[in-house]
Formats: sequence, structure tokens, C-alpha cells
Amino acid sequence: MVSDSKAYRAALGSFATGITVVTVRGTDGIVLGMTVNSFSSVSLDPPLVLWCLDKTAALFPVIEKCDAFCVSVLSEEQEDISNRFAVAHQHDAEGLALAEGISGVPYLSESPTNFQCSLYAQHDAGDHLIIVGRVEAFGVVSDAKPLLYYKGDYKNF
Repeated sequence: MVSDSKAYRAALGSFATGITVVTVRGTDGIVLGMTVNSFSSVSLDPPLVLWCLDKTAALFPVIEKCDAFCVSVLSEEQEDISNRFAVAHQHDAEGLALAEGISGVPYLSESPTNFQCSLYAQHDAGDHLIIVGRVEAFGVVSDAKPLLYYKGDYKNF
């Protein structure tokens, strides 16, 4: 049994991850986003991806009811966007370059890659909710180097 949560968190941080921003459209129509590093592919057939949402996140009540979302993979040049959406209660995407996804949910148009998803499944997982999306469309805009996160800090590829 894990008894030292700080040491456990540090151990998890030794696995480098990419950084994404997940966007949704709130019930009032406003585009909201949050920084996510728990993004992963699941299946090629059907095309599925997943990400994990902390149940204490400010956007939890909005996202758990959404039937579509977009995942924008961030480049090294987009650290400021990651920081913007990582701050609690700063989720409005106003002022950012957005493109309309096929589901009506915008994604960050200047990100090198995006995945436009419909909700496929949600799974309870302790203090998180695993959200699985069916990729309805995707775009590869550039081959820019990804923004990485490792041991509590951003890293370059």
C-alpha cells in the first residue's frame, strides 16, 4: 500500500508526458479549456483516446455532462497556453485562435495536432474520471516539437 503520497507523486512525475488542452463548450456556449497531461491513445479501431479529469477540478461539473470535446496537443512554443489553462478557475478561451471542430467544439487552431471527439465512455477511477473519446476527426497542422512535462517542469524535446 502506498503510504507516502508525495513520494508517489514524485515517482509518477518521472514519466515524461506531452501537454494538451482539452476544450469543451459550456452550457452557456462559452468555450472552456483546461491543461491535461493524462492524454493517451486507446484504440485504432474504433479510433479512441482517453484523458483523466480530477473530480475536484473546477470544470468537472461541465465536462462530465459534455457529449463532445477537443484535444489540442501543445508545442514547445505554447507553454503560456498550458500555464493559462492550468490555473484554477481560468478556463475561458477568449482571445485565443480557435477553429470550429466538427462537433461544434472549437480547438486551438495553432496547435500542431488536434483530436475532435465525441464522448464514448466515462469510467470512475478513484479521485479521477477517465474520459474516453471517439475520434471523429483530427488534424496535423505542423510537425512542431511537443511541449513536454517531466518531474514538475516543462522540458524541450
